[in-house]
Amino acid sequence: MYKISLLIIIVFACVTLNSCSKKIHPTKTATVIPSKNNTSPEIKKPVIAVPPAETKKIDSVETPKPVIKPKPKTEFPKVITVNDEAASKSVDGRLYYDVMGHRYWKNFKDGKYYLFDKSMYNNPDFKPHK
Repeated sequence: MYKISLLIIIVFACVTLNSCSKKIHPTKTATVIPSKNNTSPEIKKPVIAVPPAETKKIDSVETPKPVIKPKPKTEFPKVITVNDEAASKSVDGRLYYDVMGHRYWKNFKDGKYYLFDKSMYNNPDFKPHK
């Protein structure tokens, strides 16, 4: 019995000494300290320790980011030649041909297809012969 009580006292002493040697962690709330000179109290914000892995190295040289050049836009020709069987017919009888979102209208005077332009509405060469 004497040995068991001596063992309990030694373990209790070791736990007490170990718990007293731990560091104090900062609080997460602000501490208000009233000042004698000023009428408004000072507010101290808690200090939060930053691990060394998150700190930025001052001596390191930052490498510049690579410049990304935009891809050049594909230029479509102004005039193409298409078989009339591959072309589509609009409601008013004009022939057109679509290539990747660009519409070409047939000029009935020379038989070629021209890239769309606003002047085609008034030009009689793009209207079919009746």
